[in-house]
This record gives sequence, structure tokens and C-alpha cells, in this order.
Amino acid sequence: MAQYGAKEMANAFRTVRGNTVQIARDIPEDQYDFVAAPGVRSVSQLLRHIAYADMLHYDFHRDKHIDTLKGYDFGALIGRIMGEETKPLDKNGILALLEERGQAFASWLESLSPEFLGETFTDPMGQNPKTRLENLLGAKEHEMHHRGQLMLIQRLIGITPHLTRQREERSRGRAAATAASH
Repeated sequence: MAQYGAKEMANAFRTVRGNTVQIARDIPEDQYDFVAAPGVRSVSQLLRHIAYADMLHYDFHRDKHIDTLKGYDFGALIGRIMGEETKPLDKNGILALLEERGQAFASWLESLSPEFLGETFTDPMGQNPKTRLENLLGAKEHEMHHRGQLMLIQRLIGITPHLTRQREERSRGRAAATAASH
């Protein structure tokens, strides 16, 4: 049976972050204040939110090495994260932040032992144990969720997302190869 561990998780996270960074590059800086609907984060806010989401996982698994979320002070952590997210940055600053924090997080993920990833911890009720691996996979899932929002925003501001452009290019290449073989 194939083993999914720290190296695979780190590589998958790097792929996801690389795609997020490409989207951040493709959106013009004059669109970073774009808000798709009332009550939704702007492009800039969303990218900073993605960049600092690792703070949650660092706090649970690296800094505090908790074994239960029972009694965990989510409010304090959310306050620290929001304090970082609200610091103003221009496009270049956001790109650098995404790249630096993404690489640091992926390197940390890659360093985790199978024993550490197999440890369990429980929810705020002290129940429903899950492994650290399962929780840390949530970092990639969270970013992909927000990347989907960013791709929709790209469409709203008239940009075809890079993954769509790449898929269309492959499709044209296959069609051309098929036409040439007939």
C-alpha cells in the first residue's frame, strides 16, 4: 500500500501554494481591493488570510503540541492571526509573504516524523480524535477553498485563471496532434 506522509504532504502543499502565488501574480495590483460581494474579503485580504493561516497549525502542533482542543483559546489565536492579516501590504509584499511563509510551512511539514503525524488529539468537547496528519491536511484544503474563490474573482474581473489556460492549451495540443495524424 502506498504511504502518504510528511514528504507527500509538503509537496502537495507546495503545489497548492504555487498555484495561489500564480493567481496573486495574475491579478493586477489595481484589482487587489476588489470585493466580489458585500461582506466578502477583498483580494488583498484573502491573500493575506491565506498567508497567515499556517499560524493555526503551528500553534496546535508545533508551539503548544496540544492533545485536545478542550479549553483551547481560539479567540486569542484568531486575534493574533487577524492582527497579522490586517497589516497593509502592496502586491509585492503579499507575493513575498505567500512565498516565504509557504516555503517555511512546507519545510516544516516535510520535517515531521510518522510518529508525530500519527499522534491524535481531540475536538473542543474532548471527543472525536483525529491524527495530526488529518488536521494538517486541512491547511491545503483551506487554501484550495480560498483559491477557488480567487479563481472566481479572476473571472469576475476578466482574467482566465492560469489552470484553465493550461488545460485549454493541452486540449488544443491534443486536437492538433489528432488532426495531424489523420
